[in-house]
Amino acid sequence: MIIERKWAMPNKNTFTIPPIKELIQSELIDGIIIDPFANASKIAKITNDIDPQYKTDYNLDALDFLKLFETESVDMVLFDPPYSVRQVSEVYNRLGKTVNMETTQASFWTKLRSEIARIVRPGGKVISCGWNSMGIGKNNGFKKTRILLVPHGGIHNDTIVVVEEKTQCRLTSFSKSRRTE
Repeated sequence: MIIERKWAMPNKNTFTIPPIKELIQSELIDGIIIDPFANASKIAKITNDIDPQYKTDYNLDALDFLKLFETESVDMVLFDPPYSVRQVSEVYNRLGKTVNMETTQASFWTKLRSEIARIVRPGGKVISCGWNSMGIGKNNGFKKTRILLVPHGGIHNDTIVVVEEKTQCRLTSFSKSRRTE
């Protein structure tokens, strides 16, 4: 795994931050590339943002957007969701949407990661941005190949960018009756 550290000024348009933009450009692959939280970014071939002010292909909740794709049909996902409950609340409130436990609990993010794991083909990639290095995760069949730490200085949180490759189909459990056969 490659671990890098490159300093840059913060920007709400994460993919325009020079070291992050550079990483994405170096990791891009051919095929179907999607972005469930595109904002103004046009890097992905299929874009979504819940906020209709952004001219994306879809303006759906990210989970609904991800459910549009067939299992193992996507080559790459650019995953730059809101990093905190506060950020989710600000967007939902601005759009007149209800902020509730479902949209602010960890299970919300778990559902997004599960859908991403379902739709990415083996050998496909996910580039995740946030304040942690969790990514999509080993339990979902992904292996971290690269981590970029972007310190912004002062009181700003660092941005952590994780590149993962899907190494296998997601593990599923057999039903109890099937295990006893």
